[in-house]
This record gives sequence, C-alpha cells and structure tokens, in this order.
Amino acid sequence: MNVTRIDEQISRWMAAHAIFFLRISLAVVFIWFGALKPLGASPANDLVARTVYWADPSWFLPVLGYWEVLIGVCMLWRPLIRLSIFLLALQMPGTFLPLVLLPDVCFVHVPWAPSLEGQYIIKNLVLIAGAIAVGGTVRARSMPLKPS
Repeated sequence: MNVTRIDEQISRWMAAHAIFFLRISLAVVFIWFGALKPLGASPANDLVARTVYWADPSWFLPVLGYWEVLIGVCMLWRPLIRLSIFLLALQMPGTFLPLVLLPDVCFVHVPWAPSLEGQYIIKNLVLIAGAIAVGGTVRARSMPLKPS
C-alpha cells in the first residue's frame, strides 16, 4: 500500500466523520462551560459580571449558563441543530463585548497582544466557524449530493 492510497483513505475517513465530531465537540464545550456558570465555578463569571454590569449577576449568570447548556444539548440532537445555531447567534455577539468594554482586562497591549481573558474570548471565532460548518449540513439529507 503506498502513501497516496493511505492518505486518500485517511482523508475520506476525516471527511465522513468531521462534522459529527465537530458537532459533539461544540456540544461538550457549551454544556461544560455553561454548566459551570450557575454553579459559580466558571472562571469567566467575574468577566461576565464586569461586562454586563447593568444586570444582576445573581440571575444573569445562571440564565446565561443555562442558555449555553441549551445550545449544547440542541447541538446533540440533529433536528434541533437550527435552534442551537440560532441561540448561539444571539449569544455570541455578547461574548465579544469585553474586548470593547474592558480592553485593559482583555489585552496586554491593545489591540495586538491579548491577555488570557482576551484569548478566551477570541477563541469564540472558532466556535462560530464550527457552528457555521455544522449548520451547512442541516439540509444534507434533503439535498441532492451533486447539483443538478
């Protein structure tokens, strides 16, 4: 067996399974990180409370946490992927607010050297891209494989 054939097989396996693994990974991240918020165990709780200073953290953090858990749970069940992405689309813009409202917390040197908190926020770009990739498959079973 030559290297090209092995590469083709690995590539086909990845293409066949990538979206499933991405969907499960998104679900795990949202369920895990979301569940930490109402438990008071999220390292992001202080950042969220300082960013959304107009809301009482005693109710806002649990609501946000349950919202994130719901995003993850909906991502697990294929018929609810659209709802998951809708909830994620409503939640994600708020995750970038600290970059604007708390630049001293999010950057070591504004705007090119993010702090650990800034990196935590910027990684949400990957979550958004992953949700877009998963969302691109919601009609896969009803769409022809090749364009007519």
